[in-house]
Amino acid sequence: MGLLLVVAFLVVPVVEIYVIVQVGQQIGALSTVALLLVESAIGAWIVRREGSRAWAALRGAVTSGQLPSRELADTALVLVGGTLLLTPGFVTDVFGFFFVLPWTRPLARRLLSRFVARRATVVVGRFGPVGRGPGPGPAYRPPAGGRVVPGQVVPDDPVEPPPDDESPGRATGG
Repeated sequence: MGLLLVVAFLVVPVVEIYVIVQVGQQIGALSTVALLLVESAIGAWIVRREGSRAWAALRGAVTSGQLPSRELADTALVLVGGTLLLTPGFVTDVFGFFFVLPWTRPLARRLLSRFVARRATVVVGRFGPVGRGPGPGPAYRPPAGGRVVPGQVVPDDPVEPPPDDESPGRATGG
């Protein structure tokens, strides 16, 4: 994760500046700025349209009781793509359009699902098998060479109810 942050905050801006300078040398500074502004305007329009579609699909899946995995992934991709399109630069715009456009988003969704599945496998592999419900699950084995002793959890400071003949807040005479 640390390497990803280094790439995101150090390498990407350097690459963006390099590409902007190279494009500026080819088509001129004013044309480069105009191209960046046009890309941002088109990106904002597409993000608004696709974002409302993805949000409506997510809301529809949730209200119908379906598992909204595809819709949730689309909404996340549009959100990340919109953020990349708002960042000035050509490289981030390419990735932003890849995440946002309806004909490239299915490929991005497949890549995202593979990434998430790989990360989930690593997490399960690191912490052992996942049980089915409360308790240790079917893969539980008692510690080697030891006995399993049944027990009960008792709180440190048990709260005792007041006696029946006294009400709290009422003084007793004597």
